Amino acid sequence: MSRARRLTVVLLLNLGLITALVIVGLAARSLAVLAAGADYLADAAAIAVSLLAIWLASRPPSPARPHGYPHATNIAALVNVGWLLILNIAIAGAAIQRLATGTRRVEGLPVLIVSGIAAAVMLTAALVLGGDNEADLNIKAVLLDTIADAAAAVGVAASGAVILATGAWYWLDPAVALVIAVIISYHAQKLAREVIGAIRSARPAR
Repeated sequence: MSRARRLTVVLLLNLGLITALVIVGLAARSLAVLAAGADYLADAAAIAVSLLAIWLASRPPSPARPHGYPHATNIAALVNVGWLLILNIAIAGAAIQRLATGTRRVEGLPVLIVSGIAAAVMLTAALVLGGDNEADLNIKAVLLDTIADAAAAVGVAASGAVILATGAWYWLDPAVALVIAVIISYHAQKLAREVIGAIRSARPAR
């Protein structure tokens, strides 16, 4: 399967989850689930950028662009990482605010179910992307985001299970959202440095 087709499959999986996560997040009053829905929306936009970059990189040279678009996929990777960092900073801020002002009741069962489904879908998407043994930084950026989504969904599902079992501990929802945001941001900034290094070290085309 080509890289473009792998990304298209992952894009469709993301789009299929967004509506369900937003509806359940609003109904269950779960910040973690809403954050996941926003994350998948950002992922969909980032994957669209990645597909555009692959298309540009495959275009033959032209009089206007005699060297083509050799850095298109690296630039797309940087855009993807930027999306991820901005989104997780916003999530962390919302989680801190909710922890500081007090958490409202969160419905554990729908959080557990939808997050479990999301984790399974994102693991499938990671396997689809992981089949590319020669992935460039652009694909690695999308793969990182997909793995992070799967891990986040597992964490949200676990918090939903605890809330369901105890009938309380609602603070777990924003706490899990905050922890996930910090972890993902740490890995994203590492990838950002790698991408910037690759762009800077690339020799200008002659």
